Amino acid sequence: MAALSSSMAISCLHSHSRYKNCFLSSQFSKPLFINPSQKKPRFSISFCLKQSDRNERQIEQESGREEEEEEEEDYWVVTAIRSRYNEIVIVDTVASRYLLLDSTKNVHSVINKGGQNWTGSYWDEFASLPPIIPNGPIAIYGLGGGTAARLILELWPSMQLEGWEIDDILIEKAREYLGLSELEKPTSEGGRLSVRVDDALSPSPDASGRYAGIIVDLFADGKVLDQLQQVPMWLELASRLMPNGRIMVNCAGIEAELQNGKPRLLLDDSAWMLNSTVKILSEAFPGQVSWKRTPDSKGLNFVALTGGLPDLSDWSNKVPVRLSETVKLWKLCD
Repeated sequence: MAALSSSMAISCLHSHSRYKNCFLSSQFSKPLFINPSQKKPRFSISFCLKQSDRNERQIEQESGREEEEEEEEDYWVVTAIRSRYNEIVIVDTVASRYLLLDSTKNVHSVINKGGQNWTGSYWDEFASLPPIIPNGPIAIYGLGGGTAARLILELWPSMQLEGWEIDDILIEKAREYLGLSELEKPTSEGGRLSVRVDDALSPSPDASGRYAGIIVDLFADGKVLDQLQQVPMWLELASRLMPNGRIMVNCAGIEAELQNGKPRLLLDDSAWMLNSTVKILSEAFPGQVSWKRTPDSKGLNFVALTGGLPDLSDWSNKVPVRLSETVKLWKLCD
């Protein structure tokens, strides 16, 4: 499962349910990355779902109070269900649809309505991977609702993507409500998404040398999976790459990086050492890991890349204009 970093997540305040046989009652504030250039309207929602009932239930909605100098925006819950792995909530606004997972209610996927697949967040970074890897399939570990896959197939319609997601119910809901099934159909140039419902980190001898690139976006309870804090796991994932293949990783942010209660952006060249996932990657692949930091308006996420620092000028010329300047911000961990 994917996740936006905690500083940009939808906040969740748990409380005791007022309703009989309900397992969850929560309040959400709007995800801040929706339109960072404007004021950030906030609203709250309460919902409940009968335990052990996989059918969608009528969701009670309550409009929140308007904060001072902020405008209110309507939104509603499309579906809410508990699976073996997740509390799955899909939320609609006029402009977008969001997938929220687990008790943190972090945003794991977003789909903008009206055909715009750019998200303004770390998912866009993944779409820069194809020009710097060999010809071959890309695996997405932590498919979620398919946000990254959707943009990659728009920009690189011949790509063969293999999306891994451990939660079968999440895939079911993503197909029903997030348009995932459309990505499973071949594009005009033959590219498509193939969905694998399985544990991406389980041993996989058949995967040896299979992928030109691997995108890793695996989270639980708002944190990068514990298995990804171990060098042997990264060496195992690297064994699945073709020669000159690369791994690109969403490494989240820095939980302790706060100033006056607000996230603080560090831009110096040693900032990567504050992120445990980038650090473990640099241990696994000494001198071969690059990093960058998404800006405050895009989530303060660290993103890492294996295989050494690419030729940034050449890379910039091969990606869409929207990414041409951002790829120049990658730095080598040293």
